[in-house]
Amino acid sequence: MIDRRAFVAALGVGAVAVPLSAGAQQTKVPRVGVLANVRSPATEGFERGLQELGYVEGKNVLIEWRLAGGRFERLPELAAELVRLKVDVILALAALYVRAAKQASSTIPIVFALVPDPVALGYVDSVARPGRNITGLSSLANVQMIAKRLEPLRDTVPGVRRIAVLLDTTGSAIAVPEGLSAIEAAARSLRLQPLIVRVGDAKELDRAFDTMLRDRPGALLAFATSPLFYIQRERIAELAAKSRLPAIYESNEFVHAGGLMSYGPSYPDLMRRAAGYVDKILKGAKPGDLPVEQASTFELLINLKTAKALGLTIPQSVLLRATEVIQ
Repeated sequence: MIDRRAFVAALGVGAVAVPLSAGAQQTKVPRVGVLANVRSPATEGFERGLQELGYVEGKNVLIEWRLAGGRFERLPELAAELVRLKVDVILALAALYVRAAKQASSTIPIVFALVPDPVALGYVDSVARPGRNITGLSSLANVQMIAKRLEPLRDTVPGVRRIAVLLDTTGSAIAVPEGLSAIEAAARSLRLQPLIVRVGDAKELDRAFDTMLRDRPGALLAFATSPLFYIQRERIAELAAKSRLPAIYESNEFVHAGGLMSYGPSYPDLMRRAAGYVDKILKGAKPGDLPVEQASTFELLINLKTAKALGLTIPQSVLLRATEVIQ
């Protein structure tokens, strides 16, 4: 004979089990893949952005870090790992990482934060309607932006006419003719003659400086969001100092590594804003419908110790524009 009380209790357990299972599916913790070179102030900006939006790593978001550590040939492999993990969205910092993520998946949403011109690079159809599985923030590489970067250097180096431009040709920076045209147009708008010096790997840096010195430039611009240059920032700053070349960079970390000055968008701020894109996508937005935004916070850093070593006096007009001065 069936125990009536046991039968009713069993029904109760079964009735509760279904909603619990459904609830467990609804509270699935989203997984975000991050494709980057190293952990840096920029990646810290992304983590801070997630925290501001209420995300706590390990609780309501899982972050899968895949770091190249300077071995950029591993990026396709790292991107493929994230695809196999079935992450909900991939944050690919700069152009080189976006390329790897794009090749690995045409369906997983991809967010970028440090791409100069995503339209020219073919990552989006337009800034207003990206139209694909990719969107994010542009770090800007137009003529006006490059000219603004050159201005404090021109104002600091009296009579400078020829400027060497160190360009990364690995594809991690500007890999389109429009980018090079913007550099040349910006230099000429300030009556500067650009001397383009291309670098394909770290071993070419010494040769590059020997090459540029033969043409006697008065200053140096290390251009573009370049993972190669970022890794070699101390070496580049050292070679610039040895060559007695006043230089300006895009990232302030070059200045902290001994470079003279930098002007460009705040990478941590761009990455903080990238967290907003990730949040929207996790909540159901399609990347193709999210317009590409531009950098809005810019920083001018000056290293007075380096200026003194080069025999330069930074004009008061330039110092007043600085967001940070390193003594």
